[in-house]
Amino acid sequence: MFKHLFERKPLSLLHEEMKSDNRLRRVLGAWSLTSLGVGCIIGAGIFVVTGLVAHDKAGPALMVSFVVAGLACVFSALCYAEFASMAPVAGSAYTYAYATLGEFFAWIIGWDLVLEYTVASASVAHGWSKYFQNFIGIFGAKVSPLLAKAPYDYDPARGAFATGGFFDLPALVIVLLLTIVLVIGIRESSRFNNVMVVVKVVVVLVFIGVGAFYINPANWRNFAPYGWTGLSVFGKTVLGQVGQDGAPVGMLAGAAMIFFAYIGFDSVSTHAEEAKNPQRDVPIGIISSLLICTVLYIAVTVVLTGMVPYQLIDRDAAVAVAFQSVGLRWGQFVISLGAVAGITSVMLVLMLSQPRVLLAMARDGLLPKSFFGAVHPRFRTPWKSTMLTGGVVALMASFIPLGILAELVNIGTLLAFVIVCAAVLIMRMTNPQAERPFRCPAVPVIPILGILFCLVLMFSLPSQNWLRLFVWMAVGMVIYFAYGRFHSVMAERRKTGQSEPK
Repeated sequence: MFKHLFERKPLSLLHEEMKSDNRLRRVLGAWSLTSLGVGCIIGAGIFVVTGLVAHDKAGPALMVSFVVAGLACVFSALCYAEFASMAPVAGSAYTYAYATLGEFFAWIIGWDLVLEYTVASASVAHGWSKYFQNFIGIFGAKVSPLLAKAPYDYDPARGAFATGGFFDLPALVIVLLLTIVLVIGIRESSRFNNVMVVVKVVVVLVFIGVGAFYINPANWRNFAPYGWTGLSVFGKTVLGQVGQDGAPVGMLAGAAMIFFAYIGFDSVSTHAEEAKNPQRDVPIGIISSLLICTVLYIAVTVVLTGMVPYQLIDRDAAVAVAFQSVGLRWGQFVISLGAVAGITSVMLVLMLSQPRVLLAMARDGLLPKSFFGAVHPRFRTPWKSTMLTGGVVALMASFIPLGILAELVNIGTLLAFVIVCAAVLIMRMTNPQAERPFRCPAVPVIPILGILFCLVLMFSLPSQNWLRLFVWMAVGMVIYFAYGRFHSVMAERRKTGQSEPK
């Protein structure tokens, strides 16, 4: 039994499946894929998390934190690009793990991606609601307090407490509207995303270009007020200072937290099946979107910490308040508009990616094919799983405070990156002759660096994240051993006498 857990799905079977009629529509070019990556990366990270981490974790050294987190992503992105060119089908890291590490690890990474995209979507929907309410407030409009927030929230010092609201109506509405767009089709979703990306990139460039004239170099003198480290192992700080909440602070701690801002480039690989020329366009989309966003992130951090002393940076709306602090009141309108557009595109891409992971798992029999594997005959989208995803995200965003759950996004994504980097090393040894239209350079150095960087960031996260990850994985193990392993494509091949090619 146990040897079957690690049966690998042959690349030849992946290529054979690509020829079937139940496939997604290939309509995305390199620009659209890059836009999807930028659309998912630039959003809550640049408009919200940047100010929070600069204020509480790293100070001006946050610009170095972005470099460290960006390097971890670059190493992982090169590994993603190699696999995406070899197996241009839906599923991303899940599919890569199935082809290299076997069915059991594929389930782990697939279940992990479900957690990443679902929780990230709901978390970002909360952020969208707050910025939307701030934006309409400029014109004197407001949402009723009863419909403006989740019914309860959680604070480490106070525990759970009632907010006085019924549910978050703006979050609910935007999720349902995006679900409709996603069901209609990938081309329509991509066009909508392209518009949102143009708006928010222009706003970010306006902030960088205008804010650069208000930089005061004196704000950088205490460049690393929290130190250069901030490394913990399962919650125990081993290098650096400890903050008021007991968690480590410093440049590395800032990198672990700001990693949330980079989540999104991996979503490009989930759309490999919808790319016109996946062997060429998907690697371009992955690497280009990551490099563009890294440059923008560092530039925004330089301007933000130069305009405002790190102690005075607003933790909730840092970019907008930075303009106000230097007397540029019009900046609130521009930045709020960019934030609403930016966070909308993040939700769009996250909710676009989730059903495609479920689709890949269903095609392999690990989830019921009749539901998760259904592709709409007209729109050619995984419509049932898209609607389910939209419903779950809408409920979570409307009723559940996600401050704690959102931290799961980082550790889940880092785990996926570690597995993909390891999978490249394994695939180079087990299938050295396989066609690789894009080859990760400097193997084994790049994959090993990717693994090490991601592990350092994982260990820098609070211990509660590890506990929640283990609980989620335990639930996944129940589903796999009760259903998945009996219905998987490899189990069916065993029943018919087919075995994995050596």
